[in-house]
Amino acid sequence: MTLYPKLVPELLVSDLAVSLRFWVDVLGFRIHYDRPEEGFAYLDCDGAHVMLEERDEEERQWLTGPLDRPYGRGINFQIEVAAVQPILDRLAAAGISLFMECEEAWYRADDKEVGQRQFIVQDPDGYLLRLAEDIGERPLQG
Repeated sequence: MTLYPKLVPELLVSDLAVSLRFWVDVLGFRIHYDRPEEGFAYLDCDGAHVMLEERDEEERQWLTGPLDRPYGRGINFQIEVAAVQPILDRLAAAGISLFMECEEAWYRADDKEVGQRQFIVQDPDGYLLRLAEDIGERPLQG
């Protein structure tokens, strides 16, 4: 039995084929299942799940307002990955620039700090994706 997370974002995209090249070929997600005739794909990458659906004015899609680029303004999706460097290498090879350069960041979590190596890239429709590699924990600093 395949377990699905209790929260899976579904992103409307302009061109599913373009998005799949980015999400699968560059970021390293895999197509868990798809419905090409509906312009839909369910992707996963080591437990990170996302659904992509091509925008279609003729279909029932839940929009609360105009879908203007960049999509997803005001939100970024953190995706935990085993290592950021291979993804950074694929992004560079594809000529895709970063929204935020790779950095090491430490965040307070109760009585400790958790660290991650992270960067932000925009997908072809402008969704902000923060890819993060766990670099451990440490005692609170200062």
